[in-house]
Amino acid sequence: MAELKHIMAGLRNDAILWLTYCFQAEEARGDLDRVPLRAWQRSTAHRAHSDRSFDVIENNPAKLALAWLVPAVGAAIFVTIQCFSYLNGYVASGGTMQATTFDPAALWGVSIFYGAWVVPPLLALAATRATDWAMLVLGGLLFIMSTLAGVFDGLRDGGHLVGLELLAVTLPGAVALIMTWRHIRPS
Repeated sequence: MAELKHIMAGLRNDAILWLTYCFQAEEARGDLDRVPLRAWQRSTAHRAHSDRSFDVIENNPAKLALAWLVPAVGAAIFVTIQCFSYLNGYVASGGTMQATTFDPAALWGVSIFYGAWVVPPLLALAATRATDWAMLVLGGLLFIMSTLAGVFDGLRDGGHLVGLELLAVTLPGAVALIMTWRHIRPS
């Protein structure tokens, strides 16, 4: 299966190369029939003697770190809007709603949980095999816990929070998990 993927990637790259040469030749000379064929023959001859392989998936740590920063920012936006929604409900009730208070341990726990969202992007920038796996495990745990907590809090505090959590944390978190898995798998 990996060999078929490699062959298909090579064919895709050859097609892109050929189209690029076609458009360049048409702009330069208007001679569309002969130049692309020569360019095609040069590119395939060079590739036959080259020991480089072209992968379909790029292993770019900066893109992976950016992918993990998006759900981290989404989690911060979600918890901010959740706090304002609670405050709005409390003020709207005229202070009759029971206030939620946090003890110091709960405040530390929330701070550590939302602060941990910074760790997967940093692990992505380290770009080693061990940190890639740590990024996948920690990011997956944060993704699952944020999704469950956000949906539970949203059902309790208002349906708009469920939609916000799914849009701001779950969707980009799923994309980051998939990108991380694809980054780790070919290695």
